[in-house]
Amino acid sequence: MDEAPLVLVVDDYRDARELYMETLLVAGFRVAGAADGHEAVVRARALLPQVVLMDLSLPGKDGWQATRELKDDPATCHIPVIALTGHSHDAAQDAAVAAGCDAFISKPCLPDLVLAEVRARLGQPQ
Repeated sequence: MDEAPLVLVVDDYRDARELYMETLLVAGFRVAGAADGHEAVVRARALLPQVVLMDLSLPGKDGWQATRELKDDPATCHIPVIALTGHSHDAAQDAAVAAGCDAFISKPCLPDLVLAEVRARLGQPQ
């Protein structure tokens, strides 16, 4: 049997990170977490997840910079990055796309929306 896809959930707010990780676990995904941009890049390079959920406002290295680093690295450039952020204005979405994000979800949002977007990035049925 094939191993379930791995999703890296990056959020500095522990409760949000755990909520999305639990939602994905219940849906049958494997999950890993990161609390900041530096940890996100390190873990993505080590684990090679199938999808990264990336908060943009992170301490230290923010999600925009972490996404740029992942997209500039031949080992991780193919991994879809879904921006998951409280920045809902158009400029934030444009900056996320410019950084390399493949999708954009504004928080707060229902976990089912995140699950649907992860499945869409993986080509899985909703």
